[in-house]
Amino acid sequence: MVEESVEDDRPDGSRIEYLNYAVLDDHGWSIGDEDLFETAATTDLADADYGQFLVRPGESLLEAAENRGYAWPYACRGGACANCAVALYDGALDMPNDTVLPPELKARGIRLSCNGIPLSDDLKILYNIKHLPALEELRLPPRPFEQAYAGD
Repeated sequence: MVEESVEDDRPDGSRIEYLNYAVLDDHGWSIGDEDLFETAATTDLADADYGQFLVRPGESLLEAAENRGYAWPYACRGGACANCAVALYDGALDMPNDTVLPPELKARGIRLSCNGIPLSDDLKILYNIKHLPALEELRLPPRPFEQAYAGD
């Protein structure tokens, strides 16, 4: 099982360095910039846009972000849409349930945060990439899901 190997290999969890795709245009950055994370680290960005947190063993990337107070995009939470997609820059992220991402997107480092389990000690990810043209047809509208949870 993936969760057991994560617990065995990294008892403290995996360190995630994240960057919000929404800030790239504001700074003239590109998703293909080789020094994207180094540049972000030297820029005064809000905590929601750039930072680090720990994913504990057994947590998905999305769960860990939410458990630390971040509001990352999602819709289905089951690997059936691309609303929670992230671009993996460094590290390994397993997706035990993915029915939506075609092989060419996976080859480009696109993963789902809703059920993505870190396999490496350190990861660098660009989150909130759901508006990339390649993901447009794979997204779900969030409104029906927001209404479903409105009564909670």
